[in-house]
Amino acid sequence: MTHVVRQYKYFDLLMAGFVTVLLCSNLIGTAKVGYVTFPFSLPLLGDALSFGAGNLFFPLGYIFGDVLTEVYGYARARKVIWAGFAAMVFATLMAWVIVHLPPSPDEPFNVQLQPAIELLFGNTWRIVVGSIVAFWVGDFANSFVMAKLKVITAGRWLWMRTIGSTLVGQGIDSLLFYPIAFAGIWSFDTLLAVIAFNWGFKLMVEVVMTPLTYLIVGALKRAEQEDYFDRDTNFTPFSLRE
Repeated sequence: MTHVVRQYKYFDLLMAGFVTVLLCSNLIGTAKVGYVTFPFSLPLLGDALSFGAGNLFFPLGYIFGDVLTEVYGYARARKVIWAGFAAMVFATLMAWVIVHLPPSPDEPFNVQLQPAIELLFGNTWRIVVGSIVAFWVGDFANSFVMAKLKVITAGRWLWMRTIGSTLVGQGIDSLLFYPIAFAGIWSFDTLLAVIAFNWGFKLMVEVVMTPLTYLIVGALKRAEQEDYFDRDTNFTPFSLRE
């Protein structure tokens, strides 16, 4: 019996959106520390806050992951995660080549351009490895929890499933990335504080975006005529089969 693979209207667009958010959040703003002040003092935060600028948009990748798993199932979300992984590896390789490519001595602008390129894209190997490993493990954990909870809850309480999967996925992401990238460089207290803040911030974004997630999921299920339940899915991450 031939296995028929369904064709979807919007799956490819969601994959492109996921990869775009992933690359942009890792390439744009990672070197910049944002700073905001508050008109009053907040518990634990005080009256000002410093944060990695890339974290503003990185949580959107997990929202894409939630939507993909909820509508199309774990196996199709798995393909998207691998696409994102391949894109990150290629972007890392390209950045390394561009940084180390000797600049032309005939172009005076290179004197200014080369240091800027090295500053923005010359990440240490620990940051690169931390980013790739944390993304891969965190996103698969997010999708796995999302799929399992959907079966357990019989498709109810989407808000609980999106927040619960993000709690696990983003938690693993933060717990892996910061120690890999900065252990031994930052103090232990700073490392814990940054992990806790980023974990909480990313979870807050998921909570705030929950109404929009409901709207997108509902619209996609109607448009695609799909609401996949992973009852017989092979959850190995090392496969591209649907």
